[in-house]
Amino acid sequence: MGHLERVVVVGASAAGVTTAETLRREGYTGRLTLVGDEKALPYDRPPLSKQVLAGTWDPSKTLLRPDSAYVESDIELKLGSAATGLDLARRTVALSSGEEIGYDALVIATGTSPRSLPFGHDLAGVHVLRTIDDALALRSDLLRSSSVVVVGAGFLGTEAAASARRLGLDVTVVDPLPLPLVRQFGDRVATAIAELHEEEGVRLLAGVGVAALHGSVAVSGVELTDGTVLPADVVLVAIGAAPATAWLDGSGVPVDDGVVCDATCRAAEGVYAAGDVARWFNPHFGGLMRVEHRMNATEQGMAVARTLLGARTPFAPVPYFWTDQFDAKIQAYGVFPAGAEMVVAHGGIAERKFVAHYLVQGRVVGVLGWNMARQLRQDRQLILPA
Repeated sequence: MGHLERVVVVGASAAGVTTAETLRREGYTGRLTLVGDEKALPYDRPPLSKQVLAGTWDPSKTLLRPDSAYVESDIELKLGSAATGLDLARRTVALSSGEEIGYDALVIATGTSPRSLPFGHDLAGVHVLRTIDDALALRSDLLRSSSVVVVGAGFLGTEAAASARRLGLDVTVVDPLPLPLVRQFGDRVATAIAELHEEEGVRLLAGVGVAALHGSVAVSGVELTDGTVLPADVVLVAIGAAPATAWLDGSGVPVDDGVVCDATCRAAEGVYAAGDVARWFNPHFGGLMRVEHRMNATEQGMAVARTLLGARTPFAPVPYFWTDQFDAKIQAYGVFPAGAEMVVAHGGIAERKFVAHYLVQGRVVGVLGWNMARQLRQDRQLILPA
């Protein structure tokens, strides 16, 4: 795509760091700038709800690379400086510091921002979990508390609930859906996840929403839509995340549940996207896809870097993701559309050791393993292109 004198990567995320590193490793010698809105060196997010919250990892262990790696790779870091605007015609990015940066190619890797409740977030003890600071603040509150209410039973909520339970707290999870992770995996796996949590002492309140948070300075309780009030020293709001695209408003970059890209992750002339923020056309499944999972961030960052260096290969992965909860390691490849037929192919759900296939019109589109990693990897090859 012509001579690139300067590449700017906005988002000091796993996707952003991988893009920058791959560019250098595969021969790019021009100027390379990585912009991040947090002051911390780029770090990994999956351990936040697990090892960091549980206290089994020192926060420094989450760093993606030591400081010296950026110096050695001649990657210019602009940390603590959020992107606030983009001018496609002039090829400039505006930063919160007031600075403008010009680019020949721009990679958007800004990830997602946690959704919040419309009330109560000014109360002490009410948390979201996205950043390392969020994780440390939540852990600090959990260590001096006896009860926590987790609002939301998706990946983040159920992982954090497991971590809090292991810390010895009374844990209640509230979600308007009938089962945890039911939207992701369907009824049968969701039921097994619910049973695991209940055996471990987590209280699941499904099919009910949150109407209000009680407290004056600090949170003291959670009022549900059925009128019940749950006492709570700590509340974690884990109701999903939205692509961090507000800074692109009015720029002309297509945004619709993420930065909309073609099969090479290109969104506009000289503009690409990678990671949680990217919604791109995946030829393997024949449609637009946005994937909020760690492995995709790395693979897409590498793909975008190679496209910038002249490759024209469509990015067509089979998504991979996992969740660790208590003694369960649940791993999955592919997609899990609502209404897919689910067949247990190996092992048994009751034994909590199985591989399940998800089929649409007789074709395997997703495979899920529960404590059965080797068989799952073999079955991955059954997921055929659209």
